Amino acid sequence: MPDSSRRIPARAAIALVTGDFVELPPPARDFPEDGPLSWTGYGASRARAAEATGESESVVCGVASVEGRPCVLVSFEFGFLGGSLGQRTGDRLELAYETARKRRLPLVSLIATGGSRMQEGMLALVQLQRVARQSALLKEAGLPQIAVVRDPTTGGGWATLGAGADVVLALPGAQIGFAGSRVRPADADPAAYRAKGQLAAGQIDAIVRTEDLRGVLAGWLTLLGSGGSQPAPPPAPFGESGLPADGWEAVSRARAAGRPRADAYLDAYFPHRQELVGDRCGGVDPGMLCGFGLHRGASYAYAAQTGTATRPAGYRTAARVIRLADRLGIPVLTLVDTPGAANDAAAERAGQGAAIAEAFAAVAAARVPVTTLVIGEGGSGGALALTSPDRTWVTADSYFSVIAPELAAAILKRPPSEIHHTAAQLRLRPQDLVELGVARGVLGE
Repeated sequence: MPDSSRRIPARAAIALVTGDFVELPPPARDFPEDGPLSWTGYGASRARAAEATGESESVVCGVASVEGRPCVLVSFEFGFLGGSLGQRTGDRLELAYETARKRRLPLVSLIATGGSRMQEGMLALVQLQRVARQSALLKEAGLPQIAVVRDPTTGGGWATLGAGADVVLALPGAQIGFAGSRVRPADADPAAYRAKGQLAAGQIDAIVRTEDLRGVLAGWLTLLGSGGSQPAPPPAPFGESGLPADGWEAVSRARAAGRPRADAYLDAYFPHRQELVGDRCGGVDPGMLCGFGLHRGASYAYAAQTGTATRPAGYRTAARVIRLADRLGIPVLTLVDTPGAANDAAAERAGQGAAIAEAFAAVAAARVPVTTLVIGEGGSGGALALTSPDRTWVTADSYFSVIAPELAAAILKRPPSEIHHTAAQLRLRPQDLVELGVARGVLGE
């Protein structure tokens, strides 16, 4: 069972992130003492919960300011019947979403719930449909949703407000999962239902200490609310190395171990950035860095390859971030650096083709401008999937090719001695890419 010391009351959770909270008046609903199912003792249970917590329902909703960033704030009270959702909970949540849409504010949920309220039966369960509908309407309005997952968060509350949010943060040690502790298989791995396990599986974006929560939340509210209409300017290159004389020199320089990688470019470009992690399908690719950052006061989304073969989870995470940025009207920066898409059996079983297609589609469908800088290897379709069709630059230490020279020579049944000649024929040098119209220019000539 979870350590009860981690169970933070609703208003204490609110106090962690803001000192400026104005509660919304709860909607009125005629409610029989023992509820819509006439569940014997339900009224007495609610009365005890109200006396113990000081709350009249399992959720508190209001308008708040987190370090000057306004939002609609929802906080669950687990001490009130396990933070469960009933009809009146649904009424309050619906009001919170409607307020967010009306006032054009992001919605932040501080969640601690065991799921739907049994004493209200199916009338409790269908509240999840109400929440899902309101979440969809808020997304349609171009407004972000951030979830902070407290201990515990299970059932429908996790599957709607939690996992359905754009950014999911978790407090350390939080129990997270659709299945609550009393309904899981007896042999289930408990680590899979904890914050660390869910982070490793790509289901949440970060684990945040309570003392850091306010600052991290304020950072996300800033990043998701300050996008500009101008495309991201391409990052400045590191040094001026001159153009490669031939194709193989271009390949060798791009593969050099000491060449600056994506993390160096991102650190130089963004004085403040926060990462989004995972594809929400059970996978994380450390070779794909994704998130949002501030550059010269404007927010940009980014998806950056780090020089490794990109795995399906990487493409899905990149697609997730690009779609979110497009919905919020935030321009996108991509950094291309991969020898190609991972081609091992595990990658194929994980749906590599579909994942690459998803990334291609996200870039193609984006209404916001996408800017690309090729900083190293541009290996075939695995690199092209993240490449802007009309706003691509290359560094002097990069190449882009339909296929790696070694593989091209093998397919053409050429001996290894012909690899350098094949590289020249492919016209993969940065200056070749500009001449061919694939790139706008070379940075760091």
